[in-house]
Amino acid sequence: MVEKLKVKKLSNDAYLPEYSLDCDIAFDVRAKENLSLKSLEQKEVETGIAIQIPEGYVGLIRDRFGLVSRFGMHVIAGTIDPCYREELTIMLINLGREEVPIEKGMRVAQIVVIPVNKLGIEEVQELDETKRTGKKHGITGLK
Repeated sequence: MVEKLKVKKLSNDAYLPEYSLDCDIAFDVRAKENLSLKSLEQKEVETGIAIQIPEGYVGLIRDRFGLVSRFGMHVIAGTIDPCYREELTIMLINLGREEVPIEKGMRVAQIVVIPVNKLGIEEVQELDETKRTGKKHGITGLK
């Protein structure tokens, strides 16, 4: 059985999420409003939709490469839990040098929905050692 993403339009002029290509694993979400972001400014963009992630899954909000490569516009990553039912908003930050207009209907983010295992949490006095124990980030080098 294929799981379904339930989507509720919160306004008539909102856009349903969609996969742009059959081979895509992430669906695009669109802005419901016109706005602009100055360099180094961040804003929350309304989508006009609420979504229901199925139990046992999580939605991960991701950049759209076209916005990053053209404008330096990034998504401030987000996690959508199965119990979240409010309007889906996308937090954007403009890391480019120029002001970037966001137009109504523009694809501003993509969401990947993946299965997850919910783990129990146990406090311990020690963790198992590995080859990386005692070493910080970047120990394997860049090349």
